[in-house]
Amino acid sequence: MQQLKVIIPSFLAGVLLVSLIWVFGTERNDDVVTSDLRAAEKIAGVSFTPANRDSMLEGVRSAVDGYEAIRALEMPNSVWPSVQFNPLVSGMQPPSTQRPLRWDLPLQIERPQNLEELAYFTVAEMAHLLQSRQITSVELTQIYLDRIERYDPILNVIVTLTQDLALEQASKADEEIEAGLYRGPLHGIPYFTKDLLALEGYPTTWGAMPYRDQVLEETATVIRKLNEAGAVHLAKVSLGALAWGDVWFKGRTNSPWNTEFGASGSSAGSSAGVAAGMAAFAIGSETYGSIVSPATRNGVSGLRPSYGRVSRHGAMALSWSMDKIGPITRSAEDAALVFNAIYGPDKLDPSLLDFPFNYDARINFSSLRIGYHQAVFNSTYPGQENDLATLDVLRSLGAQLVPIELPEFPVSPIIQMLNVEAAAAFDDLTRSGRDAEMVRQIRNAWPNVFRTARMVPAVEYIQASRARTLLQQQVHEAIREVDVFITPAFAGGNLPITNLTGHPSVVIPNGFNAQGMPTSITINAHLFEEGNALAVARAYQQVTDFHRQRPPLF
Repeated sequence: MQQLKVIIPSFLAGVLLVSLIWVFGTERNDDVVTSDLRAAEKIAGVSFTPANRDSMLEGVRSAVDGYEAIRALEMPNSVWPSVQFNPLVSGMQPPSTQRPLRWDLPLQIERPQNLEELAYFTVAEMAHLLQSRQITSVELTQIYLDRIERYDPILNVIVTLTQDLALEQASKADEEIEAGLYRGPLHGIPYFTKDLLALEGYPTTWGAMPYRDQVLEETATVIRKLNEAGAVHLAKVSLGALAWGDVWFKGRTNSPWNTEFGASGSSAGSSAGVAAGMAAFAIGSETYGSIVSPATRNGVSGLRPSYGRVSRHGAMALSWSMDKIGPITRSAEDAALVFNAIYGPDKLDPSLLDFPFNYDARINFSSLRIGYHQAVFNSTYPGQENDLATLDVLRSLGAQLVPIELPEFPVSPIIQMLNVEAAAAFDDLTRSGRDAEMVRQIRNAWPNVFRTARMVPAVEYIQASRARTLLQQQVHEAIREVDVFITPAFAGGNLPITNLTGHPSVVIPNGFNAQGMPTSITINAHLFEEGNALAVARAYQQVTDFHRQRPPLF
């Protein structure tokens, strides 16, 4: 995540100062004096008279006492704020009817002579081999465990290997499949989870030194649902410390395409591990680019679902109003299969909304309107040539491409919401001074961002939230007439905009750059209509082979 400049406008309300004063010291409230208020005014962009400050002083002192009372409460990372973000805007009508899911899964797959070739089969292909009992889950799991042992020293992906659990789950899957108790296409398929998801009995480190030995005695809903689908948990894998970048407490996770490059983040291990054939699929998460960016860097497919779609129970909270959990896979078809297993309410995550997942693998391009951000595609940016070629492929499939323009909006100031929420989520880390244990201590790293976020007045956080509502309304109007819309992965502002509005995105590889590193394009959909974006991505991958490319050394 790139740290963006926070712009704080002026306003005329003295109450905002209660959110600032404590930063000037931890003394008792009677040590707060009018000169402290005068200093705080500079940050807030306001100016009060001496009489104003005298009147405010008693209320500010009382507020400082209140901060200490709240800090005395037990408030772990898992406690939600009472105010929830709603991605829906007035007049929006999400899908309400569950239609039959229409898969088009491969049925003519044969067991390869070299079993290690299975490491690069798609989930859909492996599912057929497992269901037809051409291979066993134990065989498949052992292939991946061997590759982990061979390649993890190079890539630095694994935080906690769950080998015994994996072999136990694989053996159970084989017994059930042999007995005719087939649970579905994920039954017996080995996978990774990003190490911000809790798994009972194992460490959940969040990639950060202060939490290296943390054990949360619960299992995240996503892992529980995958267990119910019969999937096999191989390992908990790396994320940049507290979900930023690709550097964690054991160093950097590397891209298998070129180990001189980091895997990007924060879903670093999830993306690099799938790209290197160390797992069939992985679970990642995104707040502001943490699926899109590493999926691009490692040449894999990723789905960032709508906000409020996949439970975050048992997941580290970074930004309650922006965090999303989704699959990282070899293909868009695989992402649809995994998403179908993990989405939906669980009565534990208060942000979840209950809407159907409709997916038709044989989507009708003749009736589909695909928007594309014309001004951005016509500009000059890295990867433009590959992106324009992608548009040509979609046209050849019969797609009607409709120019759209995403709103020009001051998005950067709204991103302060992420920083403030993250600072609240890790309030104790900052106040205890344990943030000094974090590996990265540069300006653009969490320790400094947490401290800086404490300078954002409470009123300005609310103002940013109101601006976010305006952005939601404008995006809704901009895409109203199309079914999906295509954007560059990074150029044109789509990444911050859709992370703020909560729209789903599918990122898929679409070529390579001059350095031989993968490039990608993003297919976005209306809220809770992931199926359309996934089906378009699948159609593109049916006539291209970028998702089939393998890192030469792995």
